[in-house]
Amino acid sequence: MTAGPQKKLYREEALQAFYAGESAPGQVVRLSPAWLGYTYWLLAVAFLVAAVVLVFGRLNQYATGPSMVRAQGLIPVAASREGMVVAVLVSPGDEVQRGQPLVRLHAGDEQAEHERLEREYQVQLMKTLSRPENAIAREALATLAGQREASRALLEERTLRASSAGVVSDVRVRPGQHLTPGEVALTVAGESTRFSVVALLPGHQRPYLQPGSPLRFELAGFRYNYHSLVTSEVGNVILGPAEVRRVLGPEMADAVEFSGPQVMVTASLEETSFVADGLQLRFYDGMMGRADIPVRRERIILVMFPWLRELFSNEG
Repeated sequence: MTAGPQKKLYREEALQAFYAGESAPGQVVRLSPAWLGYTYWLLAVAFLVAAVVLVFGRLNQYATGPSMVRAQGLIPVAASREGMVVAVLVSPGDEVQRGQPLVRLHAGDEQAEHERLEREYQVQLMKTLSRPENAIAREALATLAGQREASRALLEERTLRASSAGVVSDVRVRPGQHLTPGEVALTVAGESTRFSVVALLPGHQRPYLQPGSPLRFELAGFRYNYHSLVTSEVGNVILGPAEVRRVLGPEMADAVEFSGPQVMVTASLEETSFVADGLQLRFYDGMMGRADIPVRRERIILVMFPWLRELFSNEG
């Protein structure tokens, strides 16, 4: 029986490479590529920088809370007499001119009376013109003229008009609603109207809050729409929830979410409008948002490891 070809322990190609000197003894496989050494030093430097930042770097701590836009100097448009709303002629954001009709009230009786006096006045006027020497006719015409003007004034009170030019801020009535004398139907923002931001911040932060502190205001519904303001007023009284609701009023209290004692902080808005998505938009009374005020700076390492505070307590 003839034996087959004898198998060698090493491949022919490996033996040729060995005899050619392409491989030194002991270099079976290279496990550490050249870039691994550079990576080691890069990580070491990064760790050293992180340690320095951790020890010497500082972070701002903020007092944060809900806030709202409030308008000062809004012009109220109120009813002078009792009546039912039959038409609202404007909407929030509409520009209006002085004397422009805004709301109409039901004027059935006043309209009928004015039309009756107008007819009587025209009849008496014809009589007076036909007999100008008649003193009784002239006296009757003068009486009707006074009554006609009085009825016209009463009829005019059934239409609520703008007392000055501006922009409609909010409309509080709708057709079919009953108005009482003095009740505000809508408000108009005129040239003298100014806006501010009122923020509710946690009461325990009051010692850190001072007028002149920077305040960042973010409008709700407009993400990342920030406004850098300067605090103008800081309340000296810590308010409980019931007192906060009383100060804000029933219209705004239900729209604000807060808990615990609060301090009220005010910052002025220099502009009456803002830009969002390339559009120029107006501020309106009652717009909600969030306010942040930096109250103190602290080392990053103390924020991450509070138990180290004692170590730095004697630092100047």
